[in-house]
Amino acid sequence: MAQKDTLLHLFAGGCSGTVGAIVTCPLEVLKTRLQSSGLTLRPIFQVQLGTLSGTGVIRPGAVTPGLLQVLRSILEKEGPRSLFRGLGPNLVGVAPSRAIYFAAYSKSKEMFNGLFVPNSGAVHMSSAGVAAFVTNSLMNPIWMVKTRMQLEKKARGEKKMNALQCARYVYKTEGVRGFYRGLTASYAGISETMICFLIYETLKKHLANNQFTSPNNEKEKGASDFLSLMMAAAFSKGCASCIAYPHEVIRTRLREEGCKYKYFFQTGRLIAVEEGYAAFYRGLVPQLIRQIPNTAIVLSTYELIVHLLGESK
Repeated sequence: MAQKDTLLHLFAGGCSGTVGAIVTCPLEVLKTRLQSSGLTLRPIFQVQLGTLSGTGVIRPGAVTPGLLQVLRSILEKEGPRSLFRGLGPNLVGVAPSRAIYFAAYSKSKEMFNGLFVPNSGAVHMSSAGVAAFVTNSLMNPIWMVKTRMQLEKKARGEKKMNALQCARYVYKTEGVRGFYRGLTASYAGISETMICFLIYETLKKHLANNQFTSPNNEKEKGASDFLSLMMAAAFSKGCASCIAYPHEVIRTRLREEGCKYKYFFQTGRLIAVEEGYAAFYRGLVPQLIRQIPNTAIVLSTYELIVHLLGESK
């Protein structure tokens, strides 16, 4: 029975992750471009008043392009297909990564329920942390290739690298260690997963307590229950993303080609000094637009598959 449960969580996690990845790929490409140091900033000139002579001083500055401007630039210069750059390794990696994540989360929850108060906040946070650590450690090479592909800028008609060519190039120029660039930032991002699952499981427990009970005292799940789970997942991910977002920007910078960004804290310091603290939230809007529905789709699909296949056992 335990083995069947593990396979069920693996299958449900893999299916839900694949659906979410396909639907939200263009938003992920936009987010990655906005996070990168290669983003072309728009020059502006500010007039500063109040000098001794009463005249204004023109000071140069720069403004980060918005989401729609980056989208327009990609469509005009690279074509619509560029909005799906990195989808190949994403599809290769998302099913096993989600499968590994949900299976590790389920197993960890069983273990931590024996150590802490069952189904408490400590159990959910610890389980989510362990699952994220295992998944990030195993899947980082695939996400590294995906990010490199999304950052590649080629004009419309120019030949772009596929996933295998990109992987060969990383290995040739940086060796095996190149595939693990950004891993420290991914570990820092475990906090986002822990916060997300703590809020989600708390809301899920509250929804379960208010769930409709049938005359024979068995709780029934309907469409409204899965809609409620989608809303809970969306709210949870939105809160967690806003709190822990800076690690995403640092991770993208660490995965860029070149040697300017080397370590987690060194990268964070460079971004703060050169671009200001606002740079840590570049790409947050497409991230929220992508992650909130993506997480809602993934978690609700996962819950639905577990519910349907669990009932049929």
